[in-house]
Amino acid sequence: MWFGVITLFPAMFSILEQGITGRALKKALLNVTCWDPREFTHNKHRGVDDRPYGGGPGMVMMPQPLQDAVHAAKQAAPRTPVVIHLSPQGKCFNQQAAQDLLAKECIILIAGRYEGIDERLLRLEVDEEWSMGDYVLSGGEIAALAMIDVTTRLIPGALGHEDSAALDSLSSGLLKYPQYTRPESFQGLKVPDVLMDGNHKEIDRWRLKQSLGRTWLKRPDLLVKMNLDTHQLNLLREFIQEQTLSY
Repeated sequence: MWFGVITLFPAMFSILEQGITGRALKKALLNVTCWDPREFTHNKHRGVDDRPYGGGPGMVMMPQPLQDAVHAAKQAAPRTPVVIHLSPQGKCFNQQAAQDLLAKECIILIAGRYEGIDERLLRLEVDEEWSMGDYVLSGGEIAALAMIDVTTRLIPGALGHEDSAALDSLSSGLLKYPQYTRPESFQGLKVPDVLMDGNHKEIDRWRLKQSLGRTWLKRPDLLVKMNLDTHQLNLLREFIQEQTLSY
């Protein structure tokens, strides 16, 4: 997976050298290269931003340095890339979007700053716009890091166990079931018996029921988007009944 990042703060991306992304970089499963628009400005005194036409607060990123940086990234890309602008005006990024991103294999991310980017750059160079949520960050770098991290987890061989990504929350549209490890009892709270009995069919049933129930409790909006089958509906009803009896 190849990412080119257009950013005024390339040093922020050194964090990718840690953890799962770091291992993916070392194994050449992931390649991340940054281009700083400051290196492409034609006027060293004016830099990469200027006052907005029509007035208003803040500064706007100029189109020329950004376009030249994008073109440099395109020339370095191993194949024709998709250019993505990270913006609160974009579609909300989610697990399915990460799957789609992985299939594209070659991505350029534009991390904006200040009051935004000159509209002409967006019209000329950008293929898609994505957002991390309905809030405003100081710049697109944190969103770019999150997008790279989420997508890296889906690269075959990036995780320690090949099934880890498939079992993550939201991979199936549901939240993940509760997890337990040693000790068996902690401050009076015990691991559920079903997880100790070794009956994998019952464990799978319990985990699915818990995933459905947790989604119903914490993110009911996700269930609305799903077409649950009869087995899943029965498990969800069972979970809800158990919750009712526990009060």
